[in-house]
Amino acid sequence: MVKKLENIGFYTLNDSRAKNVSLDSPLWRCELLLTDRCNFSCPYCRGPNQYTKGELSFEEARYIIYLWSLHGLKNIRFSGGEPTLVDYLVKLVHYTKFVGVKRIALSTNGSADTALYEDLLNVGVNDFSISLDACCASTGDMMTGGIKGAWDIVKENIKFLSKYSYVTVGVVLTDDNFNELADIIVFASSLGVSDIRIISSAQWNNEEKFKNLFNDTDILTKYPILNYRIKNFRNEKNVRGIKEDDCNRCWLALDDMSIAGNYHFPCVIAMREGAEPVGTIDNKTMTEIRRERLDWIKENKTNENNICKRNCLDVCVEYNNKVRELNDCEKLIKHTKNTK
Repeated sequence: MVKKLENIGFYTLNDSRAKNVSLDSPLWRCELLLTDRCNFSCPYCRGPNQYTKGELSFEEARYIIYLWSLHGLKNIRFSGGEPTLVDYLVKLVHYTKFVGVKRIALSTNGSADTALYEDLLNVGVNDFSISLDACCASTGDMMTGGIKGAWDIVKENIKFLSKYSYVTVGVVLTDDNFNELADIIVFASSLGVSDIRIISSAQWNNEEKFKNLFNDTDILTKYPILNYRIKNFRNEKNVRGIKEDDCNRCWLALDDMSIAGNYHFPCVIAMREGAEPVGTIDNKTMTEIRRERLDWIKENKTNENNICKRNCLDVCVEYNNKVRELNDCEKLIKHTKNTK
Protein backbone atom coordinates (compact mmCIF):
# COMPACT_ATOMS: atom_id res chain seq x y z
CA MET A 1 0.00 0.00 0.00
CA VAL A 2 1.29 3.47 -0.91
CA LYS A 3 2.02 5.56 2.15
CA LYS A 4 -0.02 8.74 2.28
CA LEU A 5 1.68 12.10 2.69
CA GLU A 6 0.24 13.49 5.90
CA ASN A 7 1.91 16.57 7.32
CA ILE A 8 5.18 15.83 5.54
CA GLY A 9 6.85 19.04 4.49
CA PHE A 10 4.37 21.20 2.61
CA TYR A 11 1.85 18.34 2.29
CA THR A 12 -1.13 18.66 4.63
CA LEU A 13 -3.48 16.17 3.02
CA ASN A 14 -4.73 14.31 6.08
CA ASP A 15 -8.10 12.71 6.81
CA SER A 16 -9.05 15.28 9.44
CA ARG A 17 -8.65 18.09 6.95
CA ALA A 18 -10.66 16.17 4.34
CA LYS A 19 -13.45 15.48 6.82
CA ASN A 20 -13.76 19.10 7.97
CA VAL A 21 -13.42 21.01 4.72
CA SER A 22 -15.78 23.99 4.67
CA LEU A 23 -16.01 27.69 4.00
CA ASP A 24 -14.77 28.23 7.56
CA SER A 25 -11.88 25.76 7.59
CA PRO A 26 -8.46 27.39 7.85
CA LEU A 27 -6.44 28.15 4.77
CA TRP A 28 -3.95 25.32 4.65
CA ARG A 29 -1.56 25.98 1.80
CA CYS A 30 -1.38 29.25 -0.12
CA GLU A 31 1.13 30.18 -2.79
CA LEU A 32 2.02 33.73 -3.74
CA LEU A 33 3.85 34.50 -6.98
CA LEU A 34 5.98 37.55 -6.33
CA THR A 35 7.55 38.12 -9.74
CA ASP A 36 7.74 36.77 -13.28
CA ARG A 37 11.48 37.50 -13.44
CA CYS A 38 13.93 34.61 -13.47
CA ASN A 39 17.66 34.37 -14.12
CA PHE A 40 17.33 30.81 -15.50
CA SER A 41 15.75 29.64 -18.76
CA CYS A 42 14.81 26.04 -17.94
CA PRO A 43 13.66 24.21 -21.09
CA TYR A 44 10.43 22.89 -19.53
CA CYS A 45 9.36 26.21 -17.96
CA ARG A 46 6.10 27.63 -19.26
CA GLY A 47 7.14 31.19 -18.45
CA PRO A 48 4.68 33.96 -17.55
CA ASN A 49 1.25 34.28 -19.11
CA GLN A 50 -1.14 37.21 -19.37
CA TYR A 51 -2.14 36.88 -15.72
CA THR A 52 1.27 36.23 -14.18
CA LYS A 53 3.34 38.95 -15.82
CA GLY A 54 4.87 41.60 -13.63
CA GLU A 55 5.88 41.91 -10.01
CA LEU A 56 3.95 42.57 -6.82
CA SER A 57 4.97 45.53 -4.72
CA PHE A 58 5.79 44.91 -1.07
CA GLU A 59 2.52 46.57 -0.05
CA GLU A 60 0.49 44.36 -2.39
CA ALA A 61 2.18 41.18 -1.20
CA ARG A 62 1.85 42.13 2.46
CA TYR A 63 -1.87 42.88 2.03
CA ILE A 64 -2.53 39.44 0.51
CA ILE A 65 -0.73 37.77 3.40
CA TYR A 66 -2.76 39.87 5.82
CA LEU A 67 -6.02 38.70 4.17
CA TRP A 68 -4.89 35.09 4.31
CA SER A 69 -3.88 35.41 7.96
CA LEU A 70 -7.44 36.45 8.85
CA HIS A 71 -8.52 32.96 7.73
CA GLY A 72 -5.96 31.06 9.79
CA LEU A 73 -3.28 30.57 7.13
CA LYS A 74 -1.08 27.65 8.18
CA ASN A 75 1.43 27.27 5.33
CA ILE A 76 2.63 29.69 2.66
CA ARG A 77 4.91 29.29 -0.32
CA PHE A 78 6.64 32.17 -2.09
CA SER A 79 7.47 31.52 -5.73
CA GLY A 80 7.80 33.20 -9.10
CA GLY A 81 9.69 33.44 -11.46
CA GLU A 82 12.57 33.45 -9.03
CA PRO A 83 11.46 35.02 -5.74
CA THR A 84 14.99 35.77 -4.51
CA LEU A 85 15.20 38.47 -7.21
CA VAL A 86 12.61 40.51 -5.27
CA ASP A 87 14.43 43.02 -3.10
CA TYR A 88 11.83 43.02 -0.31
CA LEU A 89 11.74 39.24 0.21
CA VAL A 90 13.46 39.21 3.61
CA LYS A 91 11.13 41.94 4.90
CA LEU A 92 8.09 40.07 3.58
CA VAL A 93 9.11 36.82 5.26
CA HIS A 94 9.61 38.70 8.52
CA TYR A 95 6.05 40.06 8.26
CA THR A 96 4.68 36.62 7.41
CA LYS A 97 6.18 35.14 10.55
CA PHE A 98 4.88 38.11 12.56
CA VAL A 99 1.24 37.36 11.58
CA GLY A 100 1.63 33.78 12.81
CA VAL A 101 2.21 31.60 9.74
CA LYS A 102 4.01 28.48 10.96
CA ARG A 103 5.50 27.04 7.78
CA ILE A 104 7.09 29.50 5.38
CA ALA A 105 8.30 27.84 2.19
CA LEU A 106 10.35 29.21 -0.66
CA SER A 107 10.54 27.76 -4.16
CA THR A 108 13.87 28.84 -5.58
CA ASN A 109 16.26 27.79 -8.30
CA GLY A 110 19.05 27.87 -5.71
CA SER A 111 21.21 30.42 -7.49
CA ALA A 112 21.09 33.33 -5.03
CA ASP A 113 23.98 34.33 -2.80
CA THR A 114 24.30 32.05 0.21
CA ALA A 115 24.18 35.15 2.41
CA LEU A 116 20.62 35.87 1.22
CA TYR A 117 19.50 32.32 1.99
CA GLU A 118 21.06 32.69 5.44
CA ASP A 119 19.07 35.90 5.99
CA LEU A 120 15.88 34.13 4.92
CA LEU A 121 16.58 31.33 7.37
CA ASN A 122 17.06 33.84 10.15
CA VAL A 123 13.75 35.66 9.54
CA GLY A 124 11.62 32.54 9.27
CA VAL A 125 11.84 30.47 6.09
CA ASN A 126 11.80 26.84 7.25
CA ASP A 127 11.08 25.00 3.99
CA PHE A 128 13.14 25.31 0.81
CA SER A 129 12.20 23.69 -2.49
CA ILE A 130 15.05 23.76 -5.00
CA SER A 131 15.25 22.35 -8.51
CA LEU A 132 17.99 19.80 -9.12
CA ASP A 133 17.53 18.39 -12.60
CA ALA A 134 20.97 16.80 -13.04
CA CYS A 135 23.82 15.10 -11.22
CA CYS A 136 26.65 16.75 -13.13
CA ALA A 137 27.54 20.23 -14.31
CA SER A 138 27.22 19.52 -18.04
CA THR A 139 23.56 18.49 -17.87
CA GLY A 140 22.84 20.79 -14.93
CA ASP A 141 24.02 23.93 -16.70
CA MET A 142 22.06 22.90 -19.79
CA MET A 143 18.87 22.51 -17.75
CA THR A 144 19.27 26.10 -16.48
CA GLY A 145 19.29 27.37 -20.04
CA GLY A 146 23.03 27.10 -20.57
CA ILE A 147 24.30 29.23 -17.68
CA LYS A 148 27.86 28.07 -17.12
CA GLY A 149 28.68 27.40 -13.48
CA ALA A 150 25.04 27.61 -12.32
CA TRP A 151 24.82 23.96 -11.31
CA ASP A 152 27.81 24.23 -8.96
CA ILE A 153 26.25 27.23 -7.21
CA VAL A 154 22.93 25.41 -6.79
CA LYS A 155 24.70 22.32 -5.45
CA GLU A 156 26.58 24.28 -2.79
CA ASN A 157 23.46 26.16 -1.69
CA ILE A 158 21.54 22.90 -1.31
CA LYS A 159 24.32 21.51 0.87
CA PHE A 160 24.32 24.66 3.01
CA LEU A 161 20.55 24.91 3.47
CA SER A 162 20.16 21.20 4.18
CA LYS A 163 22.23 21.66 7.34
CA TYR A 164 19.76 24.13 8.82
CA SER A 165 16.31 23.61 7.30
CA TYR A 166 13.85 21.26 5.65
CA VAL A 167 14.99 21.07 2.02
CA THR A 168 13.42 19.15 -0.82
CA VAL A 169 14.85 18.99 -4.28
CA GLY A 170 12.55 18.78 -7.26
CA VAL A 171 13.60 16.73 -10.26
CA VAL A 172 11.59 17.55 -13.39
CA LEU A 173 11.79 14.66 -15.83
CA THR A 174 12.29 15.25 -19.53
CA ASP A 175 14.05 13.39 -22.33
CA ASP A 176 17.17 15.40 -21.49
CA ASN A 177 17.65 13.95 -18.00
CA PHE A 178 15.42 10.88 -17.68
CA ASN A 179 18.27 8.39 -18.09
CA GLU A 180 20.20 10.10 -15.30
CA LEU A 181 17.40 9.89 -12.73
CA ALA A 182 18.92 7.18 -10.53
CA ASP A 183 22.21 9.08 -10.38
CA ILE A 184 20.39 12.34 -9.62
CA ILE A 185 18.55 10.73 -6.70
CA VAL A 186 21.76 9.27 -5.24
CA PHE A 187 23.54 12.59 -5.71
CA ALA A 188 20.70 14.56 -4.07
CA SER A 189 20.80 12.18 -1.11
CA SER A 190 24.52 12.85 -0.71
CA LEU A 191 23.79 16.57 -0.28
CA GLY A 192 21.79 15.92 2.90
CA VAL A 193 18.35 16.88 1.60
CA SER A 194 15.15 16.12 3.53
CA ASP A 195 13.28 14.61 0.58
CA ILE A 196 13.24 14.28 -3.19
CA ARG A 197 10.28 15.10 -5.43
CA ILE A 198 10.24 13.68 -8.94
CA ILE A 199 7.68 14.88 -11.43
CA SER A 200 7.28 14.66 -15.18
CA SER A 201 7.12 17.99 -16.95
CA ALA A 202 3.66 18.86 -18.20
CA GLN A 203 4.88 18.51 -21.77
CA TRP A 204 6.41 15.08 -21.14
CA ASN A 205 4.17 12.66 -19.32
CA ASN A 206 4.80 9.13 -20.58
CA GLU A 207 3.56 6.41 -18.23
CA GLU A 208 5.46 3.61 -19.96
CA LYS A 209 8.81 5.19 -19.12
CA PHE A 210 8.02 5.43 -15.42
CA LYS A 211 7.46 1.80 -14.49
CA ASN A 212 10.99 0.92 -13.38
CA LEU A 213 12.63 4.11 -12.23
CA PHE A 214 14.53 3.42 -9.04
CA ASN A 215 14.98 0.41 -6.76
CA ASP A 216 17.36 1.41 -3.96
CA THR A 217 15.34 0.34 -0.91
CA ASP A 218 17.58 2.13 1.59
CA ILE A 219 17.12 5.47 -0.14
CA LEU A 220 13.39 4.96 -0.70
CA THR A 221 12.88 4.19 2.97
CA LYS A 222 14.67 7.43 3.87
CA TYR A 223 12.53 9.73 1.73
CA PRO A 224 8.72 9.44 2.09
CA ILE A 225 7.81 11.75 -0.80
CA LEU A 226 10.15 9.94 -3.19
CA ASN A 227 8.92 6.56 -1.94
CA TYR A 228 5.29 7.60 -2.40
CA ARG A 229 5.82 8.60 -6.02
CA ILE A 230 7.98 5.62 -6.98
CA LYS A 231 5.38 3.22 -5.58
CA ASN A 232 2.66 5.02 -7.50
CA PHE A 233 4.67 4.64 -10.69
CA ARG A 234 5.08 0.92 -10.05
CA ASN A 235 1.31 0.67 -9.61
CA GLU A 236 0.88 2.40 -12.99
CA LYS A 237 -0.37 5.57 -11.34
CA ASN A 238 1.23 8.54 -13.02
CA VAL A 239 2.18 11.81 -11.30
CA ARG A 240 -0.39 13.69 -13.33
CA GLY A 241 -3.94 12.96 -14.37
CA ILE A 242 -7.51 12.35 -13.18
CA LYS A 243 -9.19 9.07 -14.06
CA GLU A 244 -12.88 8.52 -14.66
CA ASP A 245 -13.46 6.91 -11.25
CA ASP A 246 -11.71 9.72 -9.35
CA CYS A 247 -13.57 12.54 -7.62
CA ASN A 248 -14.55 15.17 -10.18
CA ARG A 249 -14.56 18.14 -7.80
CA CYS A 250 -11.48 19.98 -6.57
CA TRP A 251 -12.12 20.44 -2.86
CA LEU A 252 -8.54 21.57 -2.41
CA ALA A 253 -9.55 24.85 -4.04
CA LEU A 254 -11.62 25.69 -0.97
CA ASP A 255 -8.77 25.98 1.52
CA ASP A 256 -5.71 26.14 -0.74
CA MET A 257 -5.11 29.15 -2.94
CA SER A 258 -2.65 30.54 -5.49
CA ILE A 259 -2.45 34.24 -6.25
CA ALA A 260 -0.57 36.02 -9.01
CA GLY A 261 -0.98 39.74 -9.51
CA ASN A 262 -4.62 40.62 -8.99
CA TYR A 263 -5.97 37.11 -9.62
CA HIS A 264 -6.64 33.98 -7.62
CA PHE A 265 -6.44 30.59 -9.34
CA PRO A 266 -7.73 27.09 -8.54
CA CYS A 267 -4.14 25.96 -7.93
CA VAL A 268 -0.63 26.82 -9.01
CA ILE A 269 -0.54 24.05 -11.64
CA ALA A 270 -3.73 25.30 -13.29
CA MET A 271 -2.25 28.77 -13.29
CA ARG A 272 1.02 27.58 -14.85
CA GLU A 273 -0.88 25.72 -17.56
CA GLY A 274 -2.83 28.81 -18.60
CA ALA A 275 -6.15 28.30 -16.80
CA GLU A 276 -8.46 31.24 -16.38
CA PRO A 277 -8.44 32.71 -12.86
CA VAL A 278 -11.32 32.03 -10.51
CA GLY A 279 -11.59 35.78 -9.96
CA THR A 280 -9.86 38.96 -8.93
CA ILE A 281 -8.91 40.03 -5.42
CA ASP A 282 -9.53 43.77 -5.79
CA ASN A 283 -11.64 45.27 -2.99
CA LYS A 284 -12.83 41.86 -1.76
CA THR A 285 -12.72 40.25 1.62
CA MET A 286 -11.21 36.81 1.91
CA THR A 287 -14.70 35.47 2.68
CA GLU A 288 -15.94 36.82 -0.65
CA ILE A 289 -12.95 35.32 -2.45
CA ARG A 290 -13.57 31.92 -0.86
CA ARG A 291 -17.22 32.09 -1.86
CA GLU A 292 -16.09 32.60 -5.45
CA ARG A 293 -13.97 29.49 -5.08
CA LEU A 294 -16.94 27.51 -3.75
CA ASP A 295 -18.91 28.52 -6.83
CA TRP A 296 -15.98 27.47 -9.03
CA ILE A 297 -15.95 24.03 -7.39
CA LYS A 298 -19.67 23.69 -7.99
CA GLU A 299 -19.49 24.72 -11.64
CA ASN A 300 -16.30 22.90 -12.71
CA LYS A 301 -15.99 19.14 -13.05
CA THR A 302 -12.31 18.44 -13.07
CA ASN A 303 -12.63 15.28 -15.19
CA GLU A 304 -14.12 17.46 -17.95
CA ASN A 305 -11.56 20.24 -17.62
CA ASN A 306 -8.59 19.43 -19.86
CA ILE A 307 -6.05 21.24 -17.69
CA CYS A 308 -7.19 19.50 -14.50
CA LYS A 309 -7.74 16.14 -16.17
CA ARG A 310 -4.22 16.03 -17.62
CA ASN A 311 -2.21 17.75 -14.90
CA CYS A 312 -3.73 17.24 -11.44
CA LEU A 313 -1.09 15.69 -9.18
CA ASP A 314 -1.44 12.26 -7.57
CA VAL A 315 -1.50 13.64 -4.02
CA CYS A 316 -4.27 16.09 -4.92
CA VAL A 317 -6.35 13.41 -6.64
CA GLU A 318 -5.99 11.21 -3.57
CA TYR A 319 -7.07 14.02 -1.26
CA ASN A 320 -10.17 14.87 -3.30
CA ASN A 321 -11.10 11.19 -3.35
CA LYS A 322 -10.79 11.17 0.43
CA VAL A 323 -13.11 14.19 0.72
CA ARG A 324 -15.66 12.30 -1.39
CA GLU A 325 -15.30 9.24 0.83
CA LEU A 326 -15.69 11.10 4.11
CA ASN A 327 -18.41 13.61 3.18
CA ASP A 328 -21.77 13.96 1.52
CA CYS A 329 -20.44 15.97 -1.41
CA GLU A 330 -23.91 16.88 -2.64
CA LYS A 331 -24.42 18.74 0.62
CA LEU A 332 -21.07 20.44 0.22
CA ILE A 333 -22.01 21.51 -3.31
CA LYS A 334 -25.43 22.76 -2.19
CA HIS A 335 -23.67 24.76 0.51
CA THR A 336 -22.39 27.05 -2.28
CA LYS A 337 -25.96 28.15 -2.97
CA ASN A 338 -26.27 29.51 0.54
CA THR A 339 -23.09 31.54 0.63
CA LYS A 340 -23.97 34.43 -1.64
